[in-house]
Amino acid sequence: MPATIQRRRRAMMAEINVVPYIDVMLVLLIIFMVTAPLLTLGVDIQLPQADAKTLERDKEPAVVEVDREGRVYLRLSGEAPEPIELAALEARIAAFIRQNPELPVLIGGDERVSYGTIYQVMVVLQKAGVPKVGLMSQPPPREGGR
Repeated sequence: MPATIQRRRRAMMAEINVVPYIDVMLVLLIIFMVTAPLLTLGVDIQLPQADAKTLERDKEPAVVEVDREGRVYLRLSGEAPEPIELAALEARIAAFIRQNPELPVLIGGDERVSYGTIYQVMVVLQKAGVPKVGLMSQPPPREGGR
């Protein structure tokens, strides 16, 4: 009698191995956690300190920043600041003011930059039709470490 060989058929496995997907997800999470703070960096300026009252505003202002070397940057509605020449600044702000005449415009100038540079920016904003310009500052450090 011939020996019968029994063959067992393996049942197909219908499960997905999710471990590699979890690893990829965790790596992506770490990448996003590291890069997210880098996306919100602004221009490195040291604002002058003053005991000025904080302004209440309804809309996100347009911010013109001048760094210590006198380079001008424009930041509109929460975007990242971008370097801009004074002639282009006038055209760009004028277009925004035509669309929204109540748009607040603030100048954040480094305290080490010359007054003449800030004044030139203010003249450009006036030519662009900005009705009011605010100057940014930071509050002085509180006494007692608070």
